[in-house]
Amino acid sequence: MGKAGLQGWREKVADAVAEPVARRAGVADDQVRAVIGALFLVLSVMYVVNAVRQLAGAR
Repeated sequence: MGKAGLQGWREKVADAVAEPVARRAGVADDQVRAVIGALFLVLSVMYVVNAVRQLAGAR
């Protein structure tokens, strides 16, 4: 699920850091990409929730 959300610059970031992090952590590259994708998903959801809260508070 997390890896599917990696597109554009987010995919480039994940590709750049996945191999070194995977080597140090002893996990697969795909697992690192999935975690990065999930992190970007959480950040996006937080952004939307905060925007909705601000909109609701402005009324």
